[in-house]
Amino acid sequence: MHHDTRDEQHEQQGRHEHHEHHEHHGHDSGNADHTGHAGHADHSAHAGHTAHAPGKAGWPMAARATLHCLIGCAIGEILGMVIGTGLGWGNAETMVLAIILAFAFGYTLTLRSILKAGVDFRTAFRVALAADTLSIGVMELIDNGVIVLWPGAMEAQLADALFWGALALSLAVAFAVTTPVNKWMIGRGKGHAVVHRYHH
Repeated sequence: MHHDTRDEQHEQQGRHEHHEHHEHHGHDSGNADHTGHAGHADHSAHAGHTAHAPGKAGWPMAARATLHCLIGCAIGEILGMVIGTGLGWGNAETMVLAIILAFAFGYTLTLRSILKAGVDFRTAFRVALAADTLSIGVMELIDNGVIVLWPGAMEAQLADALFWGALALSLAVAFAVTTPVNKWMIGRGKGHAVVHRYHH
């Protein structure tokens, strides 16, 4: 009879330990689930914060974007002036050709860099238009404005120092004015910020 009592006590103790173990395991699982849920929530919150974080554009990035446009503009303008002068065109016709070629070369340089990222031509062309139109437009406005206002610059020939001096100064002024414009656009996810996405 004493043996039966000990067996009953042992059985009750075993059930008690099993119950405690089950509760402890459930508590740990609950903590794990809670921790996982909290981690997931934190991750989601972080992802959302990153997605909606405002863009930050530094001056070096804006300067590089402007220099990119400046190279295309300079090539187009010089080529246009050489062609216009060689064909004996007037100042207005030569300037129009130079502006057209400046846009063409500016777009081409950007288009080339986007196509290297494996983007199809139509998408790359739309990105180039969105990225460079305002930048090149501002640059051409300032550039040609300086040349028009500079006394004698419009009549200068390719062999004249005035021609190259006026061109160099006009491009420098255009660069200085266009860089803040590009910084403003990149900071809002526009302009060359769009091009930058295809290289990362």
